[in-house]
Amino acid sequence: MGEKTIFVCSDSVGETANTVVQATIRQFSASKVVVKRFGSIRTEDEVRHIVEEAARAGGFIAYTLVLPELREMMRQEAFRLNVNAIDIMGPMMQAFIDTFKDSPSRKVGLLYQLDEKYYQRVEAVEFTVNSDDGKDPSLMKQSHIVLIGPSRTSKTPLSMYLAHKGYKVSNYPLVPEVKPPDILFELDPKKLVGLTMHPDKLMAIRTERLKAVGLPFGAKYATMARIEEELAFAHELYKKLGCMTVDVSEKAIEETAGIILADRY
Repeated sequence: MGEKTIFVCSDSVGETANTVVQATIRQFSASKVVVKRFGSIRTEDEVRHIVEEAARAGGFIAYTLVLPELREMMRQEAFRLNVNAIDIMGPMMQAFIDTFKDSPSRKVGLLYQLDEKYYQRVEAVEFTVNSDDGKDPSLMKQSHIVLIGPSRTSKTPLSMYLAHKGYKVSNYPLVPEVKPPDILFELDPKKLVGLTMHPDKLMAIRTERLKAVGLPFGAKYATMARIEEELAFAHELYKKLGCMTVDVSEKAIEETAGIILADRY
């Protein structure tokens, strides 16, 4: 099989459709999948050209179009050229209309408008950057969530993902030789999340990290003995703190975030 192409189309930035497409791709072992994004679509001609390109490429289309005339053009052109086109937002909007007897605003890009929530997300990201990797433990009191765990257990990427959802996050690396800050024991345990990982998985990640930074293979940082020591230290601390623990071994960042937020909100 050759290259597979998926077309993501939107009259806004297309992030919603792209998220669904990326989640779908992960369910398949297919390689050479190309995602082509088309945002800020405003005219029927643009829709027509995209469908024609999808037909030539033998791909399919995922779209979020708020304006009904653009959705209708997409349906017509997709039918005419025998292209699969999946309406991500339309059925949900129709369900809202049918159930709650309400009407949509038909305004594009509402998810990304500069409202109060947008500025809250910006503030959360700035806070999280300043709280990364134990830079300033005193900020933990202002955090919505505090992530703790050994090195390479996804603390920073998880922190940033949560920050983009508007949560102020601190994270702190656990090392057996360094006494954890006292402030951890002063916080509400519900605010704390201990991250862990299967030793084999963590060793593989750390080994790749050594390669990336040019350090020799077999450094203590990536040995099984050291990793088991760090994990044992972390689990003992989690018990003392009474915090929830999440094993991130086989979880995507989004899945781990979902577990954390479901437990709190």
